[in-house]
Amino acid sequence: MTKCSLIPAHKVNGGMPTLEEDSKRTISPYEFLPTWFFYTPVVLQSIFQGIYYRDFRLPLVANPSIKLSGMVGESKHDIMNLAGSLASRWIATYCVREKNQSPIEQQLSAALAELKQHNIPFPLVAKPDLGCRGVGVKLLQSAEQLADYIRSFPLDARFVLQEKAPYKAEAGVFYVRQPGQQKGEIFSITLKYSPSVVGDGQQTLANLIERHPRAGKLRHLYLPRHQNILDWVPEAGEEFQLAFAGSHSRGAIFRDGNQYITEALTRKLDLLLKDVKGYYYGRLDIKFDNLHDFMQGEKFTILELNGASSEAAHIWDRNASLPSIFSVLLKQYRLLYSIGAKQKKRGHQPPSLRHLLAAWREEKQLTKEYPTTD
Repeated sequence: MTKCSLIPAHKVNGGMPTLEEDSKRTISPYEFLPTWFFYTPVVLQSIFQGIYYRDFRLPLVANPSIKLSGMVGESKHDIMNLAGSLASRWIATYCVREKNQSPIEQQLSAALAELKQHNIPFPLVAKPDLGCRGVGVKLLQSAEQLADYIRSFPLDARFVLQEKAPYKAEAGVFYVRQPGQQKGEIFSITLKYSPSVVGDGQQTLANLIERHPRAGKLRHLYLPRHQNILDWVPEAGEEFQLAFAGSHSRGAIFRDGNQYITEALTRKLDLLLKDVKGYYYGRLDIKFDNLHDFMQGEKFTILELNGASSEAAHIWDRNASLPSIFSVLLKQYRLLYSIGAKQKKRGHQPPSLRHLLAAWREEKQLTKEYPTTD
């Protein structure tokens, strides 16, 4: 088993491999390029795949129990609800609420009652039931903050309230299993680091962000998020977390963790994901205690199960080359078509592209109305 030095448990990214800062690159030169730049080759390949398989809709049935296979518009709650008794024990406890026209105080009271029923204490994580890329994710410390979250949420939209995992380390694990096969594979592991700065007792938070090798280049993400405390001076040695959501588009730091893929972890995910009805392809967002135990398939909690639109996010490592990024994206979509083709042969009929477009429009509109992300 691969061994490495881990960040101490009391630190922001406790349990993760030490984050090296000696690279010439502090951010990937490709990380924030427009999506079309990376997915144009994917679209072109998909045209050829659709012609080859005589069906362009196959990706929409790769995970047959999930709406549109999780390509767009899928419900986090509905996916997690597919978990059986075994798999559900490894998923962080959650409940789902819908914003309605009732007074906020009444909605808050109902939400608090459900949280008590599910034994979910504060602090907890709130996030849209329908959404992606970390939009609208917040860490709520109190009932007052929950009331504010409900107040700012779009009408008739659902949100998930989930227990805050007891672990600080986080990874995105991309898993693939062919229909009819008992064993799958871990296609990718991405280590997700929460960005932070360390105080010196003299500089303000704004100065610490501006002068940080990485954060200074992404100050447009961090400064607005903390605008109310930019004049605060952290004490010497005090570590301050700049972002909570584990999305690179929100400022999280991604590192290639493929060297930590193990047989033990793969077989553990085989066991759990066979207990999630119709799940064959996607990325799991996972919190874990420490890397060494995680590699053995122990001491972790699943936050979300994402479907067909998932990315093998290790491609956003600062040292990833452009050819390797394209290669990974093209390979994962070839796998997606292959799985979809097998599912169709098993009797699952792909939905229409019209349904895909309608779901995309709905998600895009809702995303504009969600609360700001932590």
